[in-house]
Amino acid sequence: MDLPRYPYHQSLEQRSGQPQRRPVVIVGAGPVGLTLALDLARRDVPVVVIDDSDRIGEGSRAVCWAKKTLEVFDRLGVGEAVAREGVRWHRGRVFHGEREAYAFDLLPEAHHKMPAMVNLQQDQVEARLVRAVQLEPRIELRGRHELIGLEQDADAVTLTVRTPDGLFDLRADWVVGCDGARSATRTLLGLGFSGQVFEDRFLIADVRLAPDVLPRGLDPAKPERWFWFDPPFHRGQSVLLHAQADGLWRIDFQLGRDADVAAERDPDRIRARVAAMLGSDGFELVWSSIYQFCCRRAERFRVDRVLLAGDAAHQVSPFGARGANSGVQDADNLGWKLAAVVEGEGDEVLLDSYEFERLEAADDNIGHSTRATDFISPRSALSLRLRRAALDLAGRTEFARLLVNSGRLSLPTAHVDSPLSTLDGEAWRAGPAPGSPAPDAPLDAGWLSERFGDFLLLCFGWAAPAAGVSVITLPAEGVAATRYGAGPGSVYLIRPDAVVAARWHRFDADALRVALARVHGRPA
Repeated sequence: MDLPRYPYHQSLEQRSGQPQRRPVVIVGAGPVGLTLALDLARRDVPVVVIDDSDRIGEGSRAVCWAKKTLEVFDRLGVGEAVAREGVRWHRGRVFHGEREAYAFDLLPEAHHKMPAMVNLQQDQVEARLVRAVQLEPRIELRGRHELIGLEQDADAVTLTVRTPDGLFDLRADWVVGCDGARSATRTLLGLGFSGQVFEDRFLIADVRLAPDVLPRGLDPAKPERWFWFDPPFHRGQSVLLHAQADGLWRIDFQLGRDADVAAERDPDRIRARVAAMLGSDGFELVWSSIYQFCCRRAERFRVDRVLLAGDAAHQVSPFGARGANSGVQDADNLGWKLAAVVEGEGDEVLLDSYEFERLEAADDNIGHSTRATDFISPRSALSLRLRRAALDLAGRTEFARLLVNSGRLSLPTAHVDSPLSTLDGEAWRAGPAPGSPAPDAPLDAGWLSERFGDFLLLCFGWAAPAAGVSVITLPAEGVAATRYGAGPGSVYLIRPDAVVAARWHRFDADALRVALARVHGRPA
């Protein structure tokens, strides 16, 4: 796929010499910033996206896209293409030395539109998002616009932007920094970025294999995730293998704490590592990178009229596919809230709830990521002995498999303590509680996930006479009723980001009115 570009051009502000005030400016044109821009435009909010580059970054980088993320992309018009072009997998195998320690299966559940996990290199996903943005008249995507200054007053933000034609100022009601781990937005806000920086370095190699070259036992028609601890071809370290689209394979080699980064970047050295793994030199090295990862977050995700999302707000290790997926979920959480504030339909407390909920999600992801990293890169002799024992026992005992951590795969965080949720007034035996993700289910025509994106009232067995919210009537038995633990008369209120806001065993118009006020950040 040819990757689109977004070349520099002079803006209205530059041509007129006068700052133009915009409702929302997004800093950063990666997956998170582009997702947020598309979500806001869908809600009729004009957006300016600025980026210091004018092109998509190369290589796989983020490669695993979880079902929740695919559902978000689907609502924005790119999910089906990503799911179609990506590699679907659900089986993983973990090796210790020369033997298989155990295998696991994600056991994909039937009756969901989107698969549990798809592998598609980040540049291909970004290409889809950029093209969608370029077709959206409410979005202006500006390349080679570098943020170098940020000042706030009582009712707006002034951004100082550097371009090939010099500096200019841009005014915005709201600014969202989606500009990555080295975020200029976060730096200009003076926010701390604390957590763990891990000393281990890892090498990514994207390779294209010859038709007759594959690791023994790997069937290209049934893609799997393979993870080795202490393999014979890379002793003392770990290796991860993933299939990608376009016949590419992603290999991550652990290099250790004392790796000579300059030497490890040598293409001949990288090829030698890959050849040792495959037992063949029948491959092409397409792209490579060396990374050192962190598990940390900003102390705040909102400072007055400026918010942070994605890697600008939090970083995790790549094991478990929690980085880009959690960033897209930030955008999904923020988009409807920011649109409601811009359009006067919600109170600014909605933006405080964004910070509350996504700080909670960041801490959840950092905890999972840190535990995986500690297992993959033990920092003491005792930790290493415990890892060996768990791997030795994993093939024979279930409890040991639970101890093996090569990266628990990404799942959305349940915001059970969200200030936007209405707590259950009655006991429920099953179904997602308020603050939990709302599951997909088949409808008579299409899928429930296709209807997410606005406030929905799910009514099981009857149609409620509700005002101010879309109503979907579902059977009181079947897949949806089972997933929601619903019976005849059950009612669920679903937020635009597919989170349960409230549920009742019986419809109550006053209770719904109070719940809708709460989820808009307003007094009942």
